[in-house]
Amino acid sequence: MTLQPPPPDWIGITDAGQEFVLIHGMVMAPSFWRTYAPQLARHGRTAAYPLPGHYPWILDEPGQVIGPHDVVEAYATAIRRDFGGRPVNLIGHSTGGFVSLLFALHHPELVKSITLIGAFACGRFEGQERLPARLLRVPRVGAFLFGQFFRRWIATQEQFRWGSIECVYDKGCPWQDNRAVEAMEDVRLELKRARPEDIAACIRFMSATTLVKDLPRISVPVLNLVGANDAIVPPAHQLRVSKLLPQAQTVILRDCGHLPMVEHQARTDQAISAFLYGLSTMPAASAPLAAASRRASAIAGLHRLLGSLAGPMEQSASRGVLPAQDWNIHHGLGEGPQ
Repeated sequence: MTLQPPPPDWIGITDAGQEFVLIHGMVMAPSFWRTYAPQLARHGRTAAYPLPGHYPWILDEPGQVIGPHDVVEAYATAIRRDFGGRPVNLIGHSTGGFVSLLFALHHPELVKSITLIGAFACGRFEGQERLPARLLRVPRVGAFLFGQFFRRWIATQEQFRWGSIECVYDKGCPWQDNRAVEAMEDVRLELKRARPEDIAACIRFMSATTLVKDLPRISVPVLNLVGANDAIVPPAHQLRVSKLLPQAQTVILRDCGHLPMVEHQARTDQAISAFLYGLSTMPAASAPLAAASRRASAIAGLHRLLGSLAGPMEQSASRGVLPAQDWNIHHGLGEGPQ
């Protein structure tokens, strides 16, 4: 059964700016970006798409089985529909980053760049897999247990927010201000309009898919924003993603968990702006400058811009990784069975 394309939630509709597609993480909603979309995206033509099965993207049949090809082609149809087939800058948080990488692998002609935020390339983390995914693998009663867990989690505003507290490093950070409270309540209300079976279908698709071996084939420029204290996606895995991508720049935010756009919103905006500015100043492909020289030019510009930013973050050269201070990271950890 063909997966219908997702409907857009428009964040910015100014045609004078760049074009962006925002994709949120698992058990979130496009409404999250209304509060936490990067400033640059608000001044361009920007659409926030849901993940499959997340309201308002209802599956044709409850719990419909979906695979990577279904997901990729549905997003491709949406981007061609909403952007006239022009390539866009993808910004993906968590599972949204995973989907962005998957999409760029199959449709590089529709992608200018990717910004990853707390993202991963393997849908299952051995020893750190989330409870909902584990519940779905319980024989015979897994789907029932997942449905009970999901409904209970989103039942009240307070329960939903406290159930998500592991996403942030500093529990008293902006996570507790009125903007965050209102944003998460909007997310909860949208999740209540989704079917648990559809959310489960998305989790199954993610858990059964790995892109680790395919990362070297993704040729578009990538900015990888990593929270050094991310308790949801192992930072070691996020840094391995950077190492495997041919054109990746990595920014590590200290004292930051899984939601850099909430915990360090200004720093996140600055890093994304610097990254895209560096790309915009690269010589055109037809110029006599060799590809390696063009990359070096862009990297040098990004270094200068990021180096001027004060605050708790570090940046790496292409395909290199600089861990944050006081944080020991070992590559190659975090993936489950492939």
